[in-house]
Amino acid sequence: MDTGTHLVMGIALGGLATLDPVVALNPITAQSVLIATIVGSQIPDIDTVLKFKNNATYIRHHRGITHSPFALVLWTLLLTGSIWLIWPETNALHLLLWTALAVFLHVFVDIFNAYGTQALRPFSQKWVALGMINTFDPTIFALHLAGIGAWISGAPAASTFGTMYSVLILYYIYRYLQKRAIIKHVNQSFDGVLNVNVSPSMRLNVWHLAVTTNDEHIVAKYANHSIQVLDTFKRQPFPEDDQLVQKAMEDPNVASFLSFSPVYRWEIKKYPRHYEIRFIDLRYWSKGHYPFVAMVCFDFNHNCVGSYTGWVFSEKNYRRKYPLFLSDCMMIGLLGKLLFVHLLQRS
Repeated sequence: MDTGTHLVMGIALGGLATLDPVVALNPITAQSVLIATIVGSQIPDIDTVLKFKNNATYIRHHRGITHSPFALVLWTLLLTGSIWLIWPETNALHLLLWTALAVFLHVFVDIFNAYGTQALRPFSQKWVALGMINTFDPTIFALHLAGIGAWISGAPAASTFGTMYSVLILYYIYRYLQKRAIIKHVNQSFDGVLNVNVSPSMRLNVWHLAVTTNDEHIVAKYANHSIQVLDTFKRQPFPEDDQLVQKAMEDPNVASFLSFSPVYRWEIKKYPRHYEIRFIDLRYWSKGHYPFVAMVCFDFNHNCVGSYTGWVFSEKNYRRKYPLFLSDCMMIGLLGKLLFVHLLQRS
């Protein structure tokens, strides 16, 4: 989920904790638990700092080891210990339990997104992504705001959060049934379906589909109980004897993309001064454009002159920035070769 939703989930969990008699009767414990649930609902996303290094590192590791069972235990112990050292009068056991619940809930709700998490590490590197809930779901966010608002206004915590969580459980069940019905509809609509990747949008009845069949990748939108095909692409296996493609797959940016994206297509383009190999994630479609990509460029001697992975929200913006980047990379490569020749001549 997004940061804002995790925040309101932490606050609501802190409100629910007031039903615990030990928390309710001890103001310091109540204060400590509220802080713990708010921070605990955010702390697994501390790996967001990896974005400052580069996109490849961020994509490969975000929601990875920080969302694993080992990390859940580590975050719980670190956060509980830190708060208890500041307020030793806090009931440590109840602080530990509510902190653990907050950290667990963060990872649990992330599993329902299309992005998913590597929640099974270190036992498996597989991304667990159920694709039922959008990263930002207006219904979930609004329910939490309503519950928190009612609680702050003096409504009883038991009835307020009991109602809120009951509605949320029903909502998740509804979204699961929606997804199951969509997959059934897809299998009835297309021949030779091998896989259906479903991504919910922020609109309740609009879903994005990336369907893989025996021969094609089909990009579609599901809305109002009907499927609208947006794009179709013939499936192309990687040429095992193409050294350029094999070198591209070894590039760190491309490797990060491939480790994360379950359904994509690839293409090679030849330009006056270079080749470009682009990998395109088909799960994300916006106004005729696929924004999540990985690209690597080679000169005609098969030397890599630049690569990138991340979000490019329009081809126009990409073309406005990337040629400059490419030219700089090729110029650096040319200068490097000239320097190398110069040193050889001097020796």
